[in-house]
Amino acid sequence: MALQIDLQDKRVLVTGVTSGIGAAIATVMAEAGCDVAGCGRSGLDSSGARAFVESVESAGRRAYYVQADVSDPQVPAALVGEAVDGLGGLDILVSNAGRNVFKGAADCTDADWDECMQLDLASHWRLAREARPHLEKASPGAVIIIGSNHAWGTIPGCFPYNVAKAGLLGLVQSLAIEWSPAVRTVGIAPGFIDTTGNQAWFNSFDDPAAERARTEAMHPVGRLGTSREIGELCAFLSSPMGGFIAGTTLCVDGGRSALMQD
Repeated sequence: MALQIDLQDKRVLVTGVTSGIGAAIATVMAEAGCDVAGCGRSGLDSSGARAFVESVESAGRRAYYVQADVSDPQVPAALVGEAVDGLGGLDILVSNAGRNVFKGAADCTDADWDECMQLDLASHWRLAREARPHLEKASPGAVIIIGSNHAWGTIPGCFPYNVAKAGLLGLVQSLAIEWSPAVRTVGIAPGFIDTTGNQAWFNSFDDPAAERARTEAMHPVGRLGTSREIGELCAFLSSPMGGFIAGTTLCVDGGRSALMQD
């Protein structure tokens, strides 16, 4: 029998499922056997929400969508409650929702800082805190926090995003040592992933194809990552095969961080 990841009948909440990495995570988790609750800022009638529901149901699993802005401190508790009610419980949390806030240290306002810290740092803690009592019933439950390779090394103009992502490293460590073994916590820090958002960044250059080629050449693997690869890693880490991985954040950047300089 071929080795395969089996998450049959597990129940997962994935945040930020209407596009990019979150959408792929939801799809892969459903293909692995999970019923999936997902959230996004757009309504259920939006194309992203409809695509989420269709991808999960096409895998033969239940989909439950909630319109929610997890940067609001009051939302995580309500979101977790709705996910638990919709799925009948919770075994896995994949806290993925985030957004680039690139201002630079000198140009960053207090409002920019607060926006970034609420979404890219505090929301992950609040979601995990609210999910914990439900995940403990799974024996063990799992929390996967999606960060960024900016946690270890960044470039000018990416403040305060990089600060928030660095904070997630400590969050993963603290949750793992305080909540294990009932809830196992691990982080994933993607590098340059080929999403529509990143393609829009390429398109901002005079020669998008040349800029894309230059960026790909910076990666020892010779390409950008895919959202599905992050989803597949989430499925692995959620399974018993990843059961000895806790309290650490895995950098998934195609070897980019191994280079001392460009």
